[in-house]
Amino acid sequence: MDVFLGEWVNLLLRWFHLIVGIGWIGTSFYFMALDYSLDTTERKSEGVYGTAWEVHGGGFYHVEKFTVAPPQLPAHLQWFKWDAYLTWMTGFGLLIVQYYLHARSYLIDPAVLPLVPLQAIAISIASLLAGWIAYDLLCRSPLGRNTTVLAVLVFALILVASVLYTRVFSARGAFLHVGAFVGTIMAFNVFMVIIPNQRKMVAQLLKGEVPDARYGEIGKQRSTHNNYLTLPVLVMMVSPHYPFLSAHPQSWLVVALIIVAGALIRHYINRVDAGDEWNAFNWTAPLAAFALICAIWVTAPRAPAATEGAVNDAEMLALTAKHCTTCHARKPTHESFQEAPKNVTLETVEDLRKYAPLILAQAVQNKAMPLGNQTGMTEDERAKIGRWIAEQH
Repeated sequence: MDVFLGEWVNLLLRWFHLIVGIGWIGTSFYFMALDYSLDTTERKSEGVYGTAWEVHGGGFYHVEKFTVAPPQLPAHLQWFKWDAYLTWMTGFGLLIVQYYLHARSYLIDPAVLPLVPLQAIAISIASLLAGWIAYDLLCRSPLGRNTTVLAVLVFALILVASVLYTRVFSARGAFLHVGAFVGTIMAFNVFMVIIPNQRKMVAQLLKGEVPDARYGEIGKQRSTHNNYLTLPVLVMMVSPHYPFLSAHPQSWLVVALIIVAGALIRHYINRVDAGDEWNAFNWTAPLAAFALICAIWVTAPRAPAATEGAVNDAEMLALTAKHCTTCHARKPTHESFQEAPKNVTLETVEDLRKYAPLILAQAVQNKAMPLGNQTGMTEDERAKIGRWIAEQH
């Protein structure tokens, strides 16, 4: 695909992904807050579990939630599903456009595992499906009846996937795939469990039967899981823009800290919406803050390995000519670019001095460059680059 058209496809998919993702997340946040704020003492219609009075946009709303289902199916029933479906579909589209079509640049790192693109793509798709199957089996097993045990097992499943991805893909590809792994679980919860269960309840209503409450309970469980996973998955999906997240040798640890912090923040918000006493959940905020502080400490840049002797300008130019200027040139030769990314050119000593902080962060500390380490930059070469930059100050 032409690079220019490819960039437009990428942009439009990303825009669409953001729009439907905001809709899906907003719906999740709204209904969780609604559930927790229901008044169960107000005079209610038959079969109603709780009610809520709300004001928004100059209007007042009165909402009722039935314990199981209304006695009769209403003429118009609003389904909340397409935001979830389209979020996953556009996200997978971005995975294709960014990571599958440019697998050698973004997904594969020969130093991690020398894959060909078809192998990397097959592993990606198979792992996403395997993650859903493993998660679904856990939820359906007897262990799934215990909320705490299930939460620990799902947490462990995501961390195992994180470790395995770092053994297969590039650093940024691995971290992004953790987000795709979790996002697939969330979307399939809606597609494979929540909506089908709701359809079963509707079918029972149409037959004049009393809907089975078990279907609603299962749907509520999966919906709650989605709610608690929302904040962590958002960070993982934007992680390619922040390579320091994936630069740590044990990036699964960063994943663990993000999940803990995000889930605790959601729990804090949910308990506030429920009107709980502060003493019942006041531990969540400082623990979430501590997890974030640990993540910051873990991802802090480390000093590059020491090298002997000074690195002169000619050596530095030779290194950048070998590893950088196929992309970062006024006329790039890399197939993925028609102009230098972010207009950063690294062809002269003046260029190198100008962009020295970026080079240090991306090539030495985060090791995000070269893309996919296609040119095979060694640790010694990274150390030399770091040494040359240090000598400029």
